[in-house]
Amino acid sequence: MSDRLKSGRAALLSGAAAVVLVGAAIIVPRVTGEDVEVNWPPLHADWDPRIGLLAIPAVVIGLLLVVGLPRLVAASSWRRTLLIGYVGVWVWTMAVAMTEGPEGLSRVFDVVERPGEYVYDAQRVDAILPMLRTFIDHIPMDSVDNWRTHVAGHPPGALLFFVLVDRLGITDPFWIGVVVVSIGSTAIVAVLQTLKVLGSEKLARAALPWIVLAPVAVYMGVNGDAVFTAVAAWGLCLLAIATRVPRHRVTAGIGAGLLLGLCVYLSYGLVLLGILALAVLWIGRSWRALPWALGGAVAVAAVFTALGFAWWEAYPVLRERYYDGIASDRAYWYWVWADVAAWTFTVGLAVWAAFPRALAALRGAFGPRFLPSPRRWEENSDEIAQDDAASSPRDRTVLAALAAAAMLTILAATLSGMSKAEVERIWMPFTIWVVALPLLLPQRWHRPLLVSQVALALLVQHLLLTRW
Repeated sequence: MSDRLKSGRAALLSGAAAVVLVGAAIIVPRVTGEDVEVNWPPLHADWDPRIGLLAIPAVVIGLLLVVGLPRLVAASSWRRTLLIGYVGVWVWTMAVAMTEGPEGLSRVFDVVERPGEYVYDAQRVDAILPMLRTFIDHIPMDSVDNWRTHVAGHPPGALLFFVLVDRLGITDPFWIGVVVVSIGSTAIVAVLQTLKVLGSEKLARAALPWIVLAPVAVYMGVNGDAVFTAVAAWGLCLLAIATRVPRHRVTAGIGAGLLLGLCVYLSYGLVLLGILALAVLWIGRSWRALPWALGGAVAVAAVFTALGFAWWEAYPVLRERYYDGIASDRAYWYWVWADVAAWTFTVGLAVWAAFPRALAALRGAFGPRFLPSPRRWEENSDEIAQDDAASSPRDRTVLAALAAAAMLTILAATLSGMSKAEVERIWMPFTIWVVALPLLLPQRWHRPLLVSQVALALLVQHLLLTRW
């Protein structure tokens, strides 16, 4: 069997495995009769088909982006390419959300309709310092004036963001959504810059359409995790710069530590970003930025602790509330694998089809002292057919290694039992490092697969009413 046929067969089998996994996650609860505590398993959504005239602009925009993005990127300078990436994510996210009109963006931030979200509690905060000192007291379900679901489930950094938005006078739910989209969309700029620093500009340019059109766009504009995704991406970007650009090692390293340290105070689960951070250092073949990054992270922890919030004291209290609530009714045996099925809706079958090529790109990439070796990258070049967009063996390894680190964080998250459902949004800071994998597939597949990504996003948006 030729290498091309083997490659195609592996991609097909991997994509089929995803279909089986998703099918099982949908069927198993219906067959067993067990209530897995979501209305349309494995997604936290309701079956609610609705197709109107506003679907037309989204379809047109999606197809224009499929055709136009590769051409625009090829003809643009690097700075303009970054701008194209940002605008592309912003426009596509807004187009998907606005298929329901302004409500598609504002619903989740409406304090009347969604009092369990951040905005409700943010508008109740009178003073920040007393809030921080008493934050842990309001986490338990039976506490007086307890925090609502999302605020209780996160460290106070998440609440502080929405308090800041409120203090700036942005109180209309729609415009809060616009702020979230605008900040979350910067994540692509950080990811592209990281790919350029660790790999090449060609790799970053090739990755752009896949990041813009990833089905995760359905969730990027309608929850606070989009902001967390951007903060995490910029932290990892600065760490990559600190690793590869010696003159910026100190400033970029400290900046990376500050942002990644802040992530831990935005979401407890983002402590797993440590895996991606180590991957960046490994790919960059230097550990000299690590002390500076650790110093920045420690500084963030010191400030929050000095202001009255101790992360290590809050987490056990949060865990107790988590299992006092719906988590105790969500079966671990189901969600430990159904989480991955739910996550599949955010990355698409295209990513699953690319897994075999990603594994081939990683094979043999380890050098002495577990650092990536350029010689081994070259030796590994025959493992992959030469018809992908990331033609450099180094580029393939960089992309595959970042994706592998993200997948490892996802594995750790689902095994922990602290991610039972709702991973469509929870895992977005990890997902953004995986969605460009399909560029490893043959170029003749790219346009059809990009269309499939657009189609999946629109199908989810129009057939399901997500909880965000």
